[in-house]
Amino acid sequence: MPSEQAVADEPIALSVEDRAILDLECATVVGHTCKVIQLAPDGLGVSEIRALVASRIFATPLLTRRLGGRPDAPAWVVDPDFDLERHIVGVDFDSPLDAHGLRRYVGAQFATHLPRDRPLWQMDVVPLATGASALIWRLHHALADGTTVMRFARALLWDGWQDPTKVSVPAQRVDDPRRRWHLASFCQREFARSQGHSPFDGSLGTERAIGMATLPLVEVKHAAREVAGATINDALLSIVAGAIRHYLETHHGSVTDIRVRVPVSLHHEGDTTANRDSFFSLRLPLHIADPVERLHVVHAATMLRKRDHDAELEDALLHEFPDAFQLRRFVERLNASPRRFAVSVSNVPGPRRAVSIAGVPVTGMLGIAEIGLRHALRIAATSLHDTLNLGFCADPFLVPQVQTMAAATELEAAALIAAVV
Repeated sequence: MPSEQAVADEPIALSVEDRAILDLECATVVGHTCKVIQLAPDGLGVSEIRALVASRIFATPLLTRRLGGRPDAPAWVVDPDFDLERHIVGVDFDSPLDAHGLRRYVGAQFATHLPRDRPLWQMDVVPLATGASALIWRLHHALADGTTVMRFARALLWDGWQDPTKVSVPAQRVDDPRRRWHLASFCQREFARSQGHSPFDGSLGTERAIGMATLPLVEVKHAAREVAGATINDALLSIVAGAIRHYLETHHGSVTDIRVRVPVSLHHEGDTTANRDSFFSLRLPLHIADPVERLHVVHAATMLRKRDHDAELEDALLHEFPDAFQLRRFVERLNASPRRFAVSVSNVPGPRRAVSIAGVPVTGMLGIAEIGLRHALRIAATSLHDTLNLGFCADPFLVPQVQTMAAATELEAAALIAAVV
């Protein structure tokens, strides 16, 4: 019988989802996800971050593994040369970064491929003009989706973390029915209507531009419930629709509705899967200027998709019908088409309370997700206590001045909040 250590050192095969994400990487797509974590001024530097992570890295062993295995069967294998000094890096500048400089730096790092001869993540510690610092934490999406990154952050960084060898969380049974009914209406919603040309469809370059915005989570959630009986996710989609509307009016001179892809996490408590999500799609009503009317339309569309379990059915088409080869190829081909959707908008729940790192309060956190071929814009939301933080990733030549779109979300959120009487 092999020893416990030998079993722990065995290669871990990449899942179908992990391999599909890894295969998307090319010269113009780096395949990252990223968290930008801002800290209060306290002098917390790279040595303190390394020491903290070193004391907890055993709780996230996947972060000590690199790609290995065969080309047709990739696996995560133990990196015998793992060194935190190569993964947690202090960065100095002639002067600390202001908000514009931070966005430029994140964009430049986000466009840089992670070396495949070591574990696929890096955390840069950078000084800010406020006297604080920020952690720019890049991870390959094949290693972790947004939900998994938050699990890593909880284990590696947040104060109050508990040793999982002492406190165990029982895995719950996944309530994942993957219903096959409603198939006809599902296909009509997702596939039947060919969409017009997406304003974000084009050949990607190798550069990335980053936009950042912060919305008041409690106020937006309250406004959505009061004016439309809607959720924070509905409000996010409606606010983003308003911002894209303003952007297209300014940069294209006209506005037409676009389709949006909404990722849905299928993770459950206790799982250790790197990537486990599905999605549904809907038409964003950009033609509606009024924030309340637009929210009502978005809420009705998401309610229909939740009622009919569109995300679970999408997952079933790719995982439960292995013999339906033509159907699977049809779904995969359409999933990658800009006619299927123009932009992806995700929302990953973060800590529900204020958090700190080595006693230093975390004052901000947002996520950045990679764009895809012929999809030059992607928007990711991450909550932190009482804020909802939006990260915009774009090809700067296809989507110039993306920060103006990000800033417009703050105006749209204010308009929705003001609608509450």
